[in-house]
Amino acid sequence: MFEVGWFSAKLFFKGELLRNQMYFWRQTTLGCILGLLLLVGLTKAGLNLWLPVLLSSLVTGMTMPFLLKDIKMK
Repeated sequence: MFEVGWFSAKLFFKGELLRNQMYFWRQTTLGCILGLLLLVGLTKAGLNLWLPVLLSSLVTGMTMPFLLKDIKMK
């Protein structure tokens, strides 16, 4: 199991794992920006820091599978 993960990581960093790398980076960036905006917005609302961190992490983690569902690998 470790070898499969290691091989996939090596292919990813070489740029040979994904067919359309720009789609992956665009979707990942979109999800991170969404989480960051939610974190900043909830923090500016005057909530304790642990609640915005918890909620933005939860929302970002729930949206990533939907954003990355069409990833094609070589």
